[in-house]
Parts: sequence; structure tokens; C-alpha cells
Amino acid sequence: MKKLLISSVLALAAIGAQAKDIVDTAVAAGDFKTLATALGAAGLVDTLKGKGPFTVFAPTDAAFAKIPKADLDALLKDKAKLTAVLTYHVVPGKVMAADVKAGAVKTVQGSNLTVTTAGGVKVNNANVVKTDIAASNGVIHVIDTVVIPK
Repeated sequence: MKKLLISSVLALAAIGAQAKDIVDTAVAAGDFKTLATALGAAGLVDTLKGKGPFTVFAPTDAAFAKIPKADLDALLKDKAKLTAVLTYHVVPGKVMAADVKAGAVKTVQGSNLTVTTAGGVKVNNANVVKTDIAASNGVIHVIDTVVIPK
């Protein structure tokens, strides 16, 4: 009986660990503080905690650091532009790395991202540096540069 109880608790803990949504998964990773701040400023936290599924090309803190501080500060204060930039990093559906194909992909923002696969996967000018970080409502692929819609 004790073994059954322990295995049940461990199974529930494993399910709980896998049940984090995209926002909680990114926050727990620790390398997306600027992204989390930006999502809050744009009012998109609840959206990315929603049902989904979503595929998020998530820029790291180092990716955001490539943007000059004055430009980043201005972006964080302009909710409309910030929302456009952040939703440009999100694709409807759950696209795992094995399913990625080169070509144009429509984003939640409405514009297309260009995905290339020669010599590694790129999204516009950003390199995909880590793939398939699973979340309860989609998947995160880590990129090294913030992509800006035209």
C-alpha cells in the first residue's frame, strides 16, 4: 500500500511538472526575464497561458540585449508596437522541430516569418538554438535574436 501511495504521488508530481503553460515554462527556464517582462507590459500573459496550442520562438535575455537599451525601453512603453513584435514570435498550433519545413509561416501578428533549414534552422535572421521545450499549451523554440515585423 505504501509503495502504491508513493508511486501515485510521484506520478501526480510528474504530471504537475509537465503541466506548465508556455509562460510558466519560460519563466522557470530563467533565461527569459526580458520576454516575461515584455509579455506583462503588452498584456499577453493570459493569452499565452490560454488553451493554445501555440508555437513560440522565444528570444533569450541575450537576444533582447542586442537591442540598444533606449530602443528596448521605448518598445516596452509602446504597448501596440510591443504587442505586434511579441505576437510576431508566435505561430498558431504546436510545431515540433521534426515538423519544421522551410518557407513562410503565418504568425499570430498576421505577418509571415521566413523559416530556412539549410545549415541549421533560422527564423528570419534569428538562429534557433534550442528546440522542443514542451509546455501544456504548446512548444517553445529558443532563438538568439528578436525578430521584428516589417
